Amino acid sequence: QVQLAESGGGLVQAGGSLRLSCAASGAVHSINKMGWYHQAPGNEREWVANITIRGLTNYTDSVKGRFTISRDNAKHTAYLQMDSLKPEDTGVYFCYAELFTAVRLYWGQGTQVTVSS
Repeated sequence: QVQLAESGGGLVQAGGSLRLSCAASGAVHSINKMGWYHQAPGNEREWVANITIRGLTNYTDSVKGRFTISRDNAKHTAYLQMDSLKPEDTGVYFCYAELFTAVRLYWGQGTQVTVSS
């Protein structure tokens, strides 16, 4: 079992920055990928970015050049640095972890990000 604890959301003006953190505990050595999904109000959850244990990163097109995902393997923590935020980035961000077995995803509790125009 893996538990994920998120932090770092908040309210920011358009053009501002926030950094999200996602700390894993439990079977941390089973984790390959960590990342985030975004759920805007009234919408389904959409994938944002992920990073593998080796540091390989992937991003959805809408955040490329604005968001940066990183990971501290010693602390079992992933970070999502969000710059040049836009109102459409508003929503709940859910951290996830994917095991090497890729059997299932584990989810954090979600953190609210609100970007005002």
